[in-house]
Amino acid sequence: MANPDTQRPASDALQPYRTLHSQFAWQVPDQFNIAEVCCARWAAHADAMKRVAIHAYSAGAGGQFHTYAELQAQANRLSQVLAGQGVGRGDRVAIVMPQCFETAVAYIAVLQMGAVAMPLSLLFGPEALEYRLHDSAAVLAICDVASLDGLQSARAHCPQLRAVLGVGSQDATQGRADLNFAEALAHAPEAFTPAVTQAEEAAVLIYTSGTTGNPKGALIPHRALIGNLSGFVCSQNWFGFDPAQAVLAGALPTGSQAVFWSPADWAWTGGLMDALLPTLYFGRTIVAFNGRFGPQSALELMGQCGVTHTFLFPTALKAMMKAYPGTRQQTVQAQFGLQLQALMSAGEAVGDAVFGYCEQQLGVQPNEMFGQTEVNYIVGNCTRLWPAKPGSMGMGYPGHRVAVIDDDGRECPVGVPGDVALNRLDVQGQPDPIFFLGYWKNEAATREKFTGSNGDGEWCRTGDLAVRDTDGYLWYQGRSDDVFKAAGYRIGPGEIENCLVKHPAVANAAVVPKPDPERGALVKAYVVIAPDFIAACAGDTGARARLHAQLTLELQTHVKGLLAPYEYPKEIEFVDALPMTTTGKVQRRVLRLQEEARAEARATAKTPGQP
Repeated sequence: MANPDTQRPASDALQPYRTLHSQFAWQVPDQFNIAEVCCARWAAHADAMKRVAIHAYSAGAGGQFHTYAELQAQANRLSQVLAGQGVGRGDRVAIVMPQCFETAVAYIAVLQMGAVAMPLSLLFGPEALEYRLHDSAAVLAICDVASLDGLQSARAHCPQLRAVLGVGSQDATQGRADLNFAEALAHAPEAFTPAVTQAEEAAVLIYTSGTTGNPKGALIPHRALIGNLSGFVCSQNWFGFDPAQAVLAGALPTGSQAVFWSPADWAWTGGLMDALLPTLYFGRTIVAFNGRFGPQSALELMGQCGVTHTFLFPTALKAMMKAYPGTRQQTVQAQFGLQLQALMSAGEAVGDAVFGYCEQQLGVQPNEMFGQTEVNYIVGNCTRLWPAKPGSMGMGYPGHRVAVIDDDGRECPVGVPGDVALNRLDVQGQPDPIFFLGYWKNEAATREKFTGSNGDGEWCRTGDLAVRDTDGYLWYQGRSDDVFKAAGYRIGPGEIENCLVKHPAVANAAVVPKPDPERGALVKAYVVIAPDFIAACAGDTGARARLHAQLTLELQTHVKGLLAPYEYPKEIEFVDALPMTTTGKVQRRVLRLQEEARAEARATAKTPGQP
């Protein structure tokens, strides 16, 4: 973590934030539907046949452009098809789809019916699909051809699932789906009367994986989109005036040509609530790319599509930094013709190394953002309105009362680590619309999510640790279950990982505790070596062993010179890749459990009398 005391902005630089945060007030109507504000109202505009909603990008081919008029027409047809299959208000509809036009159609169609969209990743295998489909009692699934076999395998144990709508060619879906998407829509009426939903009604059911137990389904209401908007506007520097007005008006300044893209999967909160839906809410274009992320393909896409605003995970930015470091003579921005106006990042701490790369090579200062499925977009930066501190999560976004609290629900003093939490009420004393409704069929887990110093459950705990500095900026310390003690010192892995990736030989790193009988735990780092360093000793086992030995000493010295002596990794293990979630987060828990299993095996293998 960078030292916040050396980064104190002038007091007047923070005045815009303080004024906005203190005066911001939510306006949540009683009746509200995400599909209506994200599509129907734009489809009713005179320019609906020209206003592009989805740019389905294909490398080398340019892709296809789909307007808001087309999006609404296809959504109406799909709503008719779903209604014909018996889908009703409140029913869960699974959407197992990649980034593509049909996925946007599916969300608008389901939401305008008053049904509940349940996004599921294409990466899920049969067991993961079965658990979610069965637990949610989903009645219908809209599924890409790539996942049809897995879905059909899961379907045998999901009696509530009445029909599967396959997206792909007629031949590819024949016998694997009950209906073909394109064929069904071609024969459906274009007119549809949408449901009138309450803002408090359920809109989306997203399953989140915790550290233990089965995934929990977080039920998201329609009003939550409103709660997302102040953070989205700020994190994307997406306005030319008061963001409160931008949120309430639902429009951008005249002449804005904003184009958004993110590799974040639309099946996850980061892709759905941080990218697809807020972009459509403002009537702008989002790029859909159905392909694997790579530094080159991502940079080419952003240049060729004229992307002005993006959301990139720190993992993606680290990959770009290692693959295309750029030079003073030609920056990465110039090399790929980037037109970025704003870049938001979330999921892990960015760190000052990546922050500097974005600023110097991509031409934008990144706005870090923090949130989770249950309470999304609550903390972050907005370089257009207030200065960012490299490495800081930022501050509570307008409309959200955020604090760092202790185990008893009391706010922690400056500099004292605690749990990042969100109050049910904003600074005006009004309900914050960002909150989820609760965990699906799990009231006990919902209650456990909330705490309060008076036992009233006023604070929603995120499970992420941070410290607050004197200016109000938060500094990420890691997940509460990622922080550990070694030799009596409290260790946050993020700071050490950030330090390690500053070394040119490190592509990525994860820090976990290694059980130790004397000191409780040692600091251990798992390191992925940058491709250039690996290439130098490809195929030569001896050369690779020498490289590992040399880098171990270099990296330990590197960390010792930049951080506290007790933070350097006592052991470094070099791996080809780190275990990652589908949303781009390092799964430290996998590595931690691996270390615990190894320690148990060592203890079991010892014979009596061994030291």
